[in-house]
Amino acid sequence: MKIIKMIVLLLISSVVANYANACKDAVVLVHGNSASPSSWNNTVSELYRRGYSSSDLFLPNWGSKTCAACNNHSGSEETPVRNAIIDAVNASCTGRIDVIAHSMGVTLSIQQIDKLAASGFVDSFVGIAGATKGLRTCGMYPFNVWSSTCGRDGLSISSPFLDSIANVPIGRNVYSIKSNIDQIVCATGVCTVNGVHSSRIDGEDASYTYVLGHFGLQTDTAVQQVNLIQ
Repeated sequence: MKIIKMIVLLLISSVVANYANACKDAVVLVHGNSASPSSWNNTVSELYRRGYSSSDLFLPNWGSKTCAACNNHSGSEETPVRNAIIDAVNASCTGRIDVIAHSMGVTLSIQQIDKLAASGFVDSFVGIAGATKGLRTCGMYPFNVWSSTCGRDGLSISSPFLDSIANVPIGRNVYSIKSNIDQIVCATGVCTVNGVHSSRIDGEDASYTYVLGHFGLQTDTAVQQVNLIQ
């Protein structure tokens, strides 16, 4: 009987261990302005290499692809990201999710996590080449460049939108990935706003700087991105 009990316990332990290894946080990958989910191909490949499956990944497709200046953080741009976060939370076998976002997807993701009061479900948030402090090329609100992307719901410095997401809770672990040669964030030759790199995130746990351009930060840091959520 003792041998049988031991075998049963070993089998149960094996099943539990295998489930624990297989069970991973669902991952939401939010692309940038006028991009598409395919911009995450390198990250998706790395996630698959680490044992994630397609059912673990959620890639919202948001915004106009032909008019970058038309996109902002209000209205139709919000819905796909909001739905992806909700779906990921509901599908996650751990009950938690990780969010990796690029460029304008960073600020859009922060907004939706805040609106959903979902920070308690977010284990790790990785913001890549975002502009949480605003874009100098947009100017300062209300004397901003006249476009949706730079308006009150966009990325002009001190816009009502950016003020609304300052210091909001995002998740248990928060990281930024940035560059000092980012063609978008540092387009004027200056990457900082009020002395802080615009890609840094309020309350972040760590920030990583690469010698890469705006899009290379997304495509060429896949290993680091996945390291940060594991």
